[in-house]
Amino acid sequence: MLIGAHVSPSGGLPKAIERGVQRGCQAIQIFNQSPRMWKPTAYGDEDIAAFREAMADSPIEAVLIHAVYLLNCASDDKDIRAKSLASLTHSLRVGQAIGAAGVVLHPGSAKKGHVGEAIARAGETIAQALDDSEGCELHLENTAGAGGTLGRSFDELAQLLDAADAGRRLGVCLDSCHLLASGYDIRTPDEMGSVLRECSRKLGRGTVRSLHLNDSQTPLGSNRDRHANIGAGELGRKGCAAFLSAPSLQKLPCILETPGENREGPSRKEIALAMRLRDKGIAARG
Repeated sequence: MLIGAHVSPSGGLPKAIERGVQRGCQAIQIFNQSPRMWKPTAYGDEDIAAFREAMADSPIEAVLIHAVYLLNCASDDKDIRAKSLASLTHSLRVGQAIGAAGVVLHPGSAKKGHVGEAIARAGETIAQALDDSEGCELHLENTAGAGGTLGRSFDELAQLLDAADAGRRLGVCLDSCHLLASGYDIRTPDEMGSVLRECSRKLGRGTVRSLHLNDSQTPLGSNRDRHANIGAGELGRKGCAAFLSAPSLQKLPCILETPGENREGPSRKEIALAMRLRDKGIAARG
């Protein structure tokens, strides 16, 4: 498992590698554009080459792009869907250029509308973005379930995958906080194993391609997306260790998106803690 953090590319793409190295990361995740604006950041050939060179000279082995939160591929507003399609397509093209393991996407929200119709709209938008790009994978992230968000269950994720009908390039990113908040108890190795077997049955083996490690401020089944620092929430250190040490997840990039101290994001200390919990969990499994 390649453990790392979401970091900023402010100042240029290679700065993200530098920040990842400073934190002791094996993997990083970035936004490829401002999370508060629709306008994509234009990266030239020199930017891409500098990023690839910096990554090759570092211990960073994987990079993920997180699509910005403005996107709602399921919106019933055609303008929002069009903007979401353009932004997502751009993210996938940047991902291909920099050699990303995938683009992570919140599938969208039905808000107060019909869920089935929202899933169909999301599937159509996602399929179009994949058609308009090449190579880079897209990972749909499971959600906590508040506000009509899509992807709160494996059944719903399966419906989204089917609606997009996009084959091998489409996978899933599992977030530990979102799993707990949406009702999946993953706080022991046995419970985690049971959840992953259900995931495999409903989504297919090998569909999980990336991970987010976050503790949860809110309890099992709360449907509230509130990240906590590792070991400081409802999962606790034992729950985080159970997630990190699952045998079937060991080859995947795992990104911390925790608040961190003073809300500055994951620190080197927290990355090191996650690595220790992973190793401790693996050792306990025998």
